[in-house]
Amino acid sequence: MSAEAKDKTEKNYVIKAGHCRKLGPTIEADGVNFAVWCPAASAIDLLLFDYPEDPNPAVITLASPIFRSVYYWHVKVLGLKSEQLYAWRVREAIRTYKAASSHVEIGKILIDPYAKRVIFPKGYKRYQNGTMSDNCASAAKSIVLNLDEYDWGLDTSPRHPLNKTVIYEMHVKGFTAHPSSGVAPEIRGTYRGLIEKIPYLVELGVTAVEFLPVYQFDEQDALPGKKNYWGYSPMAFFAPHEAYSSDKSYMGPINEFRDLVKALHRNGLEVILDVVYNHTSEGDQNGPTYCYKGFDKKNYYIIDKNGNYGNYSGCGNTFNGTNSVVRNLIIDSLIFWKEEMHVDGFRFDLASILARDESGMPIPNSPTLLDIDSNPRLAETKIIAEPWDAGGLYQLGNIAGSKWREWNGQFRDDVRAFMRGDNGMIKRFVSRLLGSPDIYNEKEVDPQKSINFITCHDGFTLWDLVCYAQKHNEANGEHGRDGNNANYSANYGCEGECDDDALNDLRLRQAKNMLALTVLSMGTPMILMGDEILRTQKGNNNAYCQDNELSYMNWDLNERQQDMLHFTQAIIKRRTIRSRAEGHERRHVKMLDSVLRSTKLQWHGVLPFQPDWSFNSHSIGVLVYWSTYSIYAYVFVNAFWEDLEIELPAQPRNIKRHWLPMVDTSQKAPDDVVIGMSRKRYCAGDKLKVQARSIVMLISPA
Repeated sequence: MSAEAKDKTEKNYVIKAGHCRKLGPTIEADGVNFAVWCPAASAIDLLLFDYPEDPNPAVITLASPIFRSVYYWHVKVLGLKSEQLYAWRVREAIRTYKAASSHVEIGKILIDPYAKRVIFPKGYKRYQNGTMSDNCASAAKSIVLNLDEYDWGLDTSPRHPLNKTVIYEMHVKGFTAHPSSGVAPEIRGTYRGLIEKIPYLVELGVTAVEFLPVYQFDEQDALPGKKNYWGYSPMAFFAPHEAYSSDKSYMGPINEFRDLVKALHRNGLEVILDVVYNHTSEGDQNGPTYCYKGFDKKNYYIIDKNGNYGNYSGCGNTFNGTNSVVRNLIIDSLIFWKEEMHVDGFRFDLASILARDESGMPIPNSPTLLDIDSNPRLAETKIIAEPWDAGGLYQLGNIAGSKWREWNGQFRDDVRAFMRGDNGMIKRFVSRLLGSPDIYNEKEVDPQKSINFITCHDGFTLWDLVCYAQKHNEANGEHGRDGNNANYSANYGCEGECDDDALNDLRLRQAKNMLALTVLSMGTPMILMGDEILRTQKGNNNAYCQDNELSYMNWDLNERQQDMLHFTQAIIKRRTIRSRAEGHERRHVKMLDSVLRSTKLQWHGVLPFQPDWSFNSHSIGVLVYWSTYSIYAYVFVNAFWEDLEIELPAQPRNIKRHWLPMVDTSQKAPDDVVIGMSRKRYCAGDKLKVQARSIVMLISPA
């Protein structure tokens, strides 16, 4: 049948009923099929635009039952091709459907939930107000694209096992946006600009990059005068963020992101995306409507009977991940990024929200989390949970499914507290070094269940952690209400930057200590972009709206920063502390006490075999067997504020071999990590001074 566009009478479109076998736009031999979920509508418009600011789109109104299959609307428009701009608009709600009008938003210009690209017109407005013509001209739109023409060549995933993985959490724009990056101005802060800095990542030694959100997000989702920088404000779960592409053509962001993935793979680096399926930037009842609210707010979001949005995300709304259609959207999005964009893994922001039912109550064995865990098309991907949400649901060690790995917030807090000098931390600290067996105490759990980190995008940078006792978020415009107050940080005598060389040496030592513990502990380490060069945010621990040099990587390094960079490169290369307890014996470890008694580890204090487990303990020594190279490693951690003299233990079975120094965080580069064989030799019983707040590591052939 044919239909004449109401607002563009010069155009005629031949349409067919179409189908809903695949949601979103699908290019077929004779045209484009469109399908969308909108159960409460009795009539819906497909809008076809000639250009992004087009105020008068062609309108194809769908009201006949032939365009509807129960909950889905669909139509095939013959003759349409790739690069057609379009949007949806709900025209009417079902009158006999109970409270149908409360499910949809009539008359809003809506992007497709399955859009692979979002187009922003000049003068884009987050809120739709004024005449229909004004809204059409200023609203975001979707576009039909052919994704099959890209040449992936021989691209393959490096597929590093987790026990050999080092994750680098980074911001695509922030990595190269600063002029000091050396990247050409026209590609700074873009996918292409990042490609030019891949050699730096290779030299650093990391094996995977974890990008802060690259799904299309709304940069206007911030306080007036601010700009959303982090990207935890998603608009479309299938579309790459346009602003990170130097190529602004319709296919530009998609193909430029693919170029980046292909280049990273070629250099042995995996790509992990930080994904946000817990909320969208539509906010609560006072927020804008550009997609999900318009189609079915009561199913896309958790909303109570009074129309109030559940806010377990801290961002105004909560995505209803338990709903079957929403769950399918999440799975389809993940599969798209895996199969069409060749992504290697995902880190789920506030993953515990996906363990809440449609009323917001926590449910055991979340079907959504289990579906992600067991989906065969995602079997080769790494999946990492942030196992908590902003509503108080804390699931560290309890995320449903066996494949999930978890950000270990206890590692962050306990290592920070112990190294700061807090009392009562020794057993908790030791547990974190061993992969947190007190948390992951199920049978057959390997240490890589724990993603170990000291810092991430959310909080202090590593340098700020040792320079500030309090957060300094005044620039965010929220009067200091934002950002975490429990940082376990210290300034060691002076708040912020200072010119005291002795104090700065101490701070550098503490930074090295915490990075070394992250890299060398059992589990999978993650480090934050710029920590390797002591990047500072001037004490701001919530820089989500700081799209400026405060957040960017400054590549001009002073001597202290060069020292830290050298240390980071060297310690990653020497990421070697792995005891037999991480093998098959480790899988049967159930509680920390059994680890402390394990014959596979030897615990020491300042004297051999005399560890101090007291409340006031601030040091510990451990001897482990490094099976990969058949050597023993002895590590002594001195978090005490005074130097300690320790006696070196004998190797097991009375093997009379020398101890060779490998790591000493109190030394300046290059003596802080010995790459070759050290000329120094120590014997069992020798005394060794371990400076205040420092770590030493020695090795000996077995």
